[in-house]
Amino acid sequence: MLRLTKKADYGLMALKYLAEQPGNDSGAIARSAKDIAQAYHIPPPLLAKILQTLARAGLLVSHAGTNGGYALARPANAISAFEVIRAIDGPLFITSCITIHGTCDLAGHCTIKEPLRKVNDSIKDLLSNIRISDLVDSYRDLISGAMDTHLSMVSNRLNVVMKQLAVIATVFLPLSFLTGFFGQNFAWPIAHIQEN
Repeated sequence: MLRLTKKADYGLMALKYLAEQPGNDSGAIARSAKDIAQAYHIPPPLLAKILQTLARAGLLVSHAGTNGGYALARPANAISAFEVIRAIDGPLFITSCITIHGTCDLAGHCTIKEPLRKVNDSIKDLLSNIRISDLVDSYRDLISGAMDTHLSMVSNRLNVVMKQLAVIATVFLPLSFLTGFFGQNFAWPIAHIQEN
């Protein structure tokens, strides 16, 4: 089963958080590891190590001092998910034969090395094309989509209510007009119908 390690997941979450902050592309305000950890309920010591790793990889800039913390080293649209995962977990290999260290014991007899290399390359390409800014945009789109869905549901319900009111108005307004025109004698059957 292919899946991100918890550390890589936390690293992506931290970079997304930093990308969401005001001025993230230039003159970014540094955010502390504690702030990020609290935002996502990540254990602070673990996140601190992850952020140090990302800073050593050149993806974050570390600022010391009272208002210190971490900021993106580059704009969010210039940092890929693949870079973050590689910085934390090392090279991405789905099998032991797809490495930079040479051949495996079954090199002459293996029939799946090439197909697996293609899968590995596809995963790498996919992750390389996902930018941190995409993570921010997809979250905003998700929230926006949820709001649009909710507003659409409310709008549809209001339309149903308005149609019901239009039917009621179509039935009762002419009756009230007739009541006013013919007087109280016409009102008695209407009041009797409404009571039942």
